[in-house]
Amino acid sequence: MVSDNMSVAPIGIFGGTFDPVHYGHLRLAEEMLELAHLRQIRFIPTGTPPHRAAPQVSAQHRSAMVQLAITDQPAFMLDDREVNRITPCYTVDTLRELRADLGEAQPLCLLMGGDAFLQLHTWYEWEQLFELAHIVVGYRPGFTLDESIHTATAELQRHYQLRRCTADDLSGQSAGGIAELAIPKLEISATDIRRRVAENRTIRYLLPNAVANYIHQHHLYKHANY
Repeated sequence: MVSDNMSVAPIGIFGGTFDPVHYGHLRLAEEMLELAHLRQIRFIPTGTPPHRAAPQVSAQHRSAMVQLAITDQPAFMLDDREVNRITPCYTVDTLRELRADLGEAQPLCLLMGGDAFLQLHTWYEWEQLFELAHIVVGYRPGFTLDESIHTATAELQRHYQLRRCTADDLSGQSAGGIAELAIPKLEISATDIRRRVAENRTIRYLLPNAVANYIHQHHLYKHANY
């Protein structure tokens, strides 16, 4: 890991399509904020994702919904740098920008789920991620990456074994560690929300009221392909 001379509270980086943002995203972020001792989490809606189909609605709408969803949590911040890009958005480029903005001493934590981590070796310049940030992996209680890391490439397995650390280690280094956090998952999916809107069914209690109102006011997902 990259060493620093003093401990600094980490900043979490939480990227995704957020199509739309919902309580599953928000609860995961809240748990990671607490368990990883983060001082802030930056929500970064993806502009043009390179690994998946284009989101159902525009980056501007998704960004606006995130802003509405996080307004009452001072530790959450919208970062729309990817929304403003017209080229594919690679995480490594976003982290390079953040590192340049925040300085070499600031610990950064890239937040993700276990399934995403096991596919990390398919990401663009994935090994460079460890030079720019810690990786913080949320997984279901009773499950650990040890049980499934064998499905990843030998190189990712090697990184996992060499870089494992605890949440308490994240503030003493600026990048390079892999920490695992047991986090109960809310079974809410953006796909289901889009389907419900298209079928004129309720989405109450699946996402903040302000986001639900925004979806209805702007007639989003009425003709969603789920």
